[in-house]
Amino acid sequence: MKHLTSLLFTLTLLLPSHSFAQQEENYDYWQHQRAMVKRGQQAIFMCNGLFTSNRTLEQVFDQELAFLRPPIGTASGGDYNVDWNRRAVEIGAVGAVPVMRAAFREGIGCVILPPDQTLADIDKLPEMTLPYPPGDPARIPWPNGDLVDNNGLPTGVDAAALQAASDWAFERESAEQVTLSLIVVYNGEIIHERYAPGFDVTTRTRTWSTAKSIAGTLIGMLVDQGRMALDQPLGFAWLPANRSPETDPRNAITLRHVLNMSSGLDTIDNRGREYATGSGLSYWAGASSVTGARSRALIREPGTYWDYENYDTLLGVYAMKLALGGEKAYAEFPRRALFDRIGMRNTLVSTDRFGDFILSSQVYTNARDLARFGLLYLQNGMWDGERLISQEWIDFVRTPAPATVGWGSQYGGQWWLVPEGRDDVPADAYSTSGNRGQYTVVVPSHNVVIVRRGLDYGRQGFDRWGLTREVLKAIE
Repeated sequence: MKHLTSLLFTLTLLLPSHSFAQQEENYDYWQHQRAMVKRGQQAIFMCNGLFTSNRTLEQVFDQELAFLRPPIGTASGGDYNVDWNRRAVEIGAVGAVPVMRAAFREGIGCVILPPDQTLADIDKLPEMTLPYPPGDPARIPWPNGDLVDNNGLPTGVDAAALQAASDWAFERESAEQVTLSLIVVYNGEIIHERYAPGFDVTTRTRTWSTAKSIAGTLIGMLVDQGRMALDQPLGFAWLPANRSPETDPRNAITLRHVLNMSSGLDTIDNRGREYATGSGLSYWAGASSVTGARSRALIREPGTYWDYENYDTLLGVYAMKLALGGEKAYAEFPRRALFDRIGMRNTLVSTDRFGDFILSSQVYTNARDLARFGLLYLQNGMWDGERLISQEWIDFVRTPAPATVGWGSQYGGQWWLVPEGRDDVPADAYSTSGNRGQYTVVVPSHNVVIVRRGLDYGRQGFDRWGLTREVLKAIE
């Protein structure tokens, strides 16, 4: 016993003074993927900035790439290559981090290639060559076209208050909030339109997650037609493949669950991993958006927990693809079902390299097209006397997701709602919302649509409800 006691004392002296339980995991195991993703982001931002938005290299580095802090190179040069003939960009030099590439494709915008493909593979990427409807938009009256009557403000609109609201949006105290454009539609007519230097009525920019509201609209059209159902399982095989797929608990997930951001699937895009794995790999690194979306594990009962995830939207989009029943019908559906019918001729829905729409974020459009989109909702789904969206679907997107009730009730079906307790704007207002300040706000009680586009960066924080409050001062 004496020898055992002596041995234990000796071992105690050899142990470190702190407990092993105090070890911390500080190493960023995702850092190499983050570096690859950052290069992929710059490839997409530069490619779309130059060839979708038709901006100069100086403008792209000054604003589009400010989000990266810092980007690779400068407008004067660096470790990147712009292939003007092929409308493509390459970011980085050969080394431990792969060179990332993106290429513009007709009717789609820029598509990211994976690290093992080069610009020689551009012709393998999808494109959209569907002809546009006949007619010159410049000669077609608003809202189907861009011919706007300049007859002055309607009776009851305060010009000074409207200009003050516009200044509130553009003259931000924060340098991180960069307003590009502002449109106010009242009683169906544009009563205010303003653009920052370097932008105009034709300029397309990225919608970020405002695209989710467009995705929800397209899905809603199929629900209205009986080709999809809110409360039925999504109806596809999950990954990884299971020997008994019928027992997969993810089969309980319905379309309503994913549109309410309440699928119960594992968190991927949040908790510091958004720009390292998950949907980030399909956005910025050439991975399949469909494979990634179907590969998450169920960690909660569907419908019980709200968790904002790009993949939830993409699951709904994949279910939409299956409902449409064919690659051609799927590829042409956004144009034929929605854009061409309401004059959204400037809107491009991008895909991954496999041809699957990244309708959770990757849409490029201009302010007027988003005003048309908001006007469709303001008109309760009607356009030129034809019903495009049912009232029931509009009611669904404006109803708080059950998992948000008691926690702000700020989210519906791929649209954002006025948070509980906020009383400076009408409670019936609802809005799209996208990173870097992309908002389309619909206010039915005042017959108003507000579109604000931005290139915010850093902490951002533009208050769309504050802008709504300021605009309505001119209407009330």
